[in-house]
Amino acid sequence: MNIQSLRSDQVYRNVLQAPHEEKVELFRQEMMAPFMRKWEIQHIPFKAEEPDGFDVITLNNMMAISPTQITDEISIPLASISSDSFWKECEEAVKKSLNLFTEHGVNLPVSDYLFTILLGNPSSPSLMLNEGYTGDGGIPGYIFCTLVPNAYTIPRMKATLAHECNHNVRYQFIQWDHSAVTLGELIVSEGLAENYATSLFGEELIGPWVSNTNMETLNKRIKPVLKDQLQLTGFANIAPYLYGDELAQLQHFKPVSMPYCAGYACGYYLIKAYLEQTGKTIFEATITPANLILDELRDFWDEETFISG
Repeated sequence: MNIQSLRSDQVYRNVLQAPHEEKVELFRQEMMAPFMRKWEIQHIPFKAEEPDGFDVITLNNMMAISPTQITDEISIPLASISSDSFWKECEEAVKKSLNLFTEHGVNLPVSDYLFTILLGNPSSPSLMLNEGYTGDGGIPGYIFCTLVPNAYTIPRMKATLAHECNHNVRYQFIQWDHSAVTLGELIVSEGLAENYATSLFGEELIGPWVSNTNMETLNKRIKPVLKDQLQLTGFANIAPYLYGDELAQLQHFKPVSMPYCAGYACGYYLIKAYLEQTGKTIFEATITPANLILDELRDFWDEETFISG
């Protein structure tokens, strides 16, 4: 298994030293180009044909600092992700997260992995709803994490990387179709990923996408709605149930009266119940189709969920 980090701190420094008019293209080539296969799979243009068209830079700018913001003003957050020890800890988290699958008999079809850590934009409403950090690992072989570096987010990078590695493994075995994917699959997927992260690094590093939901909200407001929407398809339809109204509206989707990250929180407790009920390991569950997991948990939607000690 070949695991490589793209040292974003070095890219940021290169862009910082470049003339203003060269920053965007230098960032595109140094930070985005190594992930070219990811963009191709996702049908995201590497460079827009029209001025202000959507491309990889537009995507980056949604939650990470833009290339034109890479000036001396970012010296403090940049220093926070510039130590060899930080990158070593991140790389060890990725190695551990992937190697544990092979150690538990899951032979991974993908052998080459590339990850990086982007500096988050403190002015991004989406990132701030996630308390300053997030990840992207759904395309096998490629992992991004984004954070506004501080005492809260930096220790959570290893758990975030584990979460994204779980997605990375799952979608080597479960076929992904953006138009046909169901809400049930995404609830299961997010639940698997967060259970995996906490199993490796502890529940104290659980993400706000789970910890910000209390049991009354889960039982009375989320589960009764989601149980009837599991077969829903079309990302515009799914997003409000998965992310909740605030994040959905920021992405211009129609709200459905769901709280923050409703699908994530529900998925976490659903997978917790699945593992306890079936005795399956998180490694087995990660590569199990969502319909098989959901079939085992028909009673989950009508039963009260509690936080177990």
